[in-house]
Amino acid sequence: MRLLDELAARLPADCIQTDPDVLAAYAQDRAVFEQGGTAAVLVVPRDTAEVVAAVEAAKAAGAPIVTRGAGTGLTGAANAVDGCMMLSLHRMDQILEIDTTNRTVRVQPGIINSELKKAVAAHGLFYPPDPASFEMSSIGGNVATNAGGLCCVKYGVTRDYVVALEVVLASGEVLRTGRRTIKSTTGLDLTGLFVGSEGTLGIITEITLKLVPAPPPPATAVAYFDELAPAGAAIVDIFRQGYEPVLMEIVDQACLRQVEAVYNMELDIDAACLLLIQTAGLGSAESIGAIAEICRQHGSTTVYHVEDPAEGDQFIEVRRRVWPAFEKLGRAMLPEDVAVPRQHLPELLAGIVEIGERNRVMLPTIGHAGDGNMHPLLVFDGNDADEVARARAAFAEIVELALGLGGTIAGEHGVGTLKRPFLEGELDPLQLAVQRRVRDTFDPEGRLNPGKAL
Repeated sequence: MRLLDELAARLPADCIQTDPDVLAAYAQDRAVFEQGGTAAVLVVPRDTAEVVAAVEAAKAAGAPIVTRGAGTGLTGAANAVDGCMMLSLHRMDQILEIDTTNRTVRVQPGIINSELKKAVAAHGLFYPPDPASFEMSSIGGNVATNAGGLCCVKYGVTRDYVVALEVVLASGEVLRTGRRTIKSTTGLDLTGLFVGSEGTLGIITEITLKLVPAPPPPATAVAYFDELAPAGAAIVDIFRQGYEPVLMEIVDQACLRQVEAVYNMELDIDAACLLLIQTAGLGSAESIGAIAEICRQHGSTTVYHVEDPAEGDQFIEVRRRVWPAFEKLGRAMLPEDVAVPRQHLPELLAGIVEIGERNRVMLPTIGHAGDGNMHPLLVFDGNDADEVARARAAFAEIVELALGLGGTIAGEHGVGTLKRPFLEGELDPLQLAVQRRVRDTFDPEGRLNPGKAL
């Protein structure tokens, strides 16, 4: 009641929700293994001043704060904790400024990724990070998790495009980081510190992003392989020979078969995997032809390459339809997110197949082959305790496999609560201790997203 009283004294009534059904709807992201707690209240601010008022109310009441974007996360990072104030930023969804001279855009955190892309495209500009959830996920959530996507192999991840932030700290103070100039060497990089912090250091209320000129239409190649190892060798060779794809995705046999069963796209369902590759810019047609030839040299059974962007988009649609195709099975699903150095992709892919077979878990795999980031998709009966246990075991084994290959436990989805038990496998004790000291500096009372990320 103290929290509700403090909020009521500071905010309009339409910013405060206490209906149990509404709270339950906001209590959990898409991480099916991770159960959300019971929030005390949901606050839906419209601007930074209302976020400050909400934070001050929570501070006065000693309540934890969990900040939420669009809820498309996959690690439990936005899940409620018992007694918390859930802070949803979905109403803060405005584009504040598009600066075509300096190629930046200033936005509120609730703007959806795809809507931002469309708005800047009208000015001949491009915002590259494109997580698979780009039509649903918010930019604030993308920044909080350092989201990636299909184009990261060439353009990089969200962190590479964030140049300034406005952040409400746990104290209620409003911090502005970064700069409006193209270059700056003044002070520490606080902007980068907040990117990927999963709501543990502050609440991001405004974001300035770097843009690039709209890219030319891409050329596309698709290559089927009868075995995973030659596909991995082709991927490594493409980069060793100096080519720079803007997209390189892999779709394994289980995914091909499910997509074909649902969408009838005339796919080769006997192939072990399909590589999807795009190039863009000067010489893209020549590059894609050379890349296709590399795939042939490594034993690809069928290779196509096209310069027509519309035809190329039809091929890429295979990758985008994997998740909805498996949703048709009506089973629980959770995508893994691990990454390894490119040269170890064949071992990772082969290991994932073995793990799925040994644990008797459906484990189709897609991923960003160009940057070694794989997404095995655990598909299981969420009502069968034995099958859930086997899925959890497979999940942990994939993480350990990636670490053993010199990789990371989280390529682009973040840590949340799902990956937190595996932190010590990747971060040495000193690094983990220093990161926790940084968190304590920004949030000495530990009220911002407690139990998450670190």
